[in-house]
Amino acid sequence: MAGDSKTALLAGTAETAGLKRGVPAHVAIIMDGNGRWAARRGLPRAEGHRRGVEAVRRAVRAAIDLGIQYLTVYSFSSENWRRPASEVADLMGLLKLFVRRDLADLHANGVRVRIIGERRGLADDIAALLREAEERTAQNTRLTLVVAFNYGGRQEIVRAVQAMARAVQEGRLSPEAIDLGTVAAALDTQGIPDPDLVIRTSGEQRVSNFLTWQTAYSEFVFIQDLWPDFDHAAFAAAVGEYQSRERRFGGLTAQAG
Repeated sequence: MAGDSKTALLAGTAETAGLKRGVPAHVAIIMDGNGRWAARRGLPRAEGHRRGVEAVRRAVRAAIDLGIQYLTVYSFSSENWRRPASEVADLMGLLKLFVRRDLADLHANGVRVRIIGERRGLADDIAALLREAEERTAQNTRLTLVVAFNYGGRQEIVRAVQAMARAVQEGRLSPEAIDLGTVAAALDTQGIPDPDLVIRTSGEQRVSNFLTWQTAYSEFVFIQDLWPDFDHAAFAAAVGEYQSRERRFGGLTAQAG
């Protein structure tokens, strides 16, 4: 989607009601631009990340309003550990704050939380918060919020291959039996449909090691808004762009023959 995503947008429940037909079941978001948002305003990067958390809250509310069933957010990648220690500490603090402040509200609104990513090596308090979020909301069905934390798409595939290799070694799996379904079942996203739509903010146009396997046939919408500015209207516009496209999954349309 080219240009300013705030142009000719739909906003509010009444205006976006029409989007409920044909909405993507699963939307994944690469939340990019917190640091640039802060820099343009002469603010510390930590403030950009804090405003980014507010944008996550808006995205969850918009997903519910638009009738989306699964929302995946790329909150912290495997590569983000390379950032300055002070910034990593700020991000961990925001994660803790988000879970402690927002979990009750998410639960009350029927949101199920799923965490994907590597759990080994996480600090005990972080690991405990992630477990609490999943366990407390496990029975909710209104929206599944998938949080990609300490996540990398290639690393996820490596873990899946290792699990299948162990199963073969132990005689529980035949190499000839490995197919697309076997691999998908070994991924962190087991039981979650592949994303129909991937949104990336800030104008960047790359995947950044996000859902490498799962996005093989996803539609991508790249918008200029920096993540802290992402709102209901921008979300609705991205969904509208998705609805305007024809998904063929490698096949031909009836008109093309």
